[in-house]
Amino acid sequence: MQKSDMQKSNKPLRIDIVSDVVCPWCIIGYRQLAEALENTNTAHEIHWHPFELNPNMPAEGQNLREHVMEKYGRSAQDSEESRIKMTAAGAEVGFEFQFIDGARIYNTFSLHQLLHWADQQGRRHDLKQALFTAHFTNNRDVSDKATLADIAAEIGLDRAEAQAVLDDQRFTQEVRDSEQRSRERGIQSVPAVIFNDRHLVSGAQGVENYTRILEQLAEITE
Repeated sequence: MQKSDMQKSNKPLRIDIVSDVVCPWCIIGYRQLAEALENTNTAHEIHWHPFELNPNMPAEGQNLREHVMEKYGRSAQDSEESRIKMTAAGAEVGFEFQFIDGARIYNTFSLHQLLHWADQQGRRHDLKQALFTAHFTNNRDVSDKATLADIAAEIGLDRAEAQAVLDDQRFTQEVRDSEQRSRERGIQSVPAVIFNDRHLVSGAQGVENYTRILEQLAEITE
């Protein structure tokens, strides 16, 4: 597909994405959207917002396969087929999933506080991408505070400050408030993508569908 100037006005398209780092379709959906944005040469700005898939998950997390079977009522075969599907969908947009037998899913409340802190330094997007890779590709424990501080340091953020943010939980209220605003908008599942603060699109739509959405939005703004 050839690139074209989809965004006719000088104002970039605002894109708010509500997601969780332990949600596989969140990174797949984002990568699909990013490809559509590049293909259409759409000027844009992305704003990430927190969502907890498992707010009541204990600190030690849970085996991922057991969690999926328990929460969604799926069989072991269903779980395996889903992993194959997600791995293929990730590969199509350049993201690598490594689903090992011992893979775990974790609570992400502290992680979202760290992302809020990174946002104050203009690095939320970078940290978000690093966390997706840490969890799904490298199977790191993204609920462990030391691991989270390490990941922050790996992208050039101050490790000691990251550790302090996690230890004192200083952004608890900010994350809770953001989650509440999403609930008030009726968002109960992720990924949820809001264009120009008006048009809500749920789920990973695929590159072609995102491209059509961007084309329609460009027509509206002409």
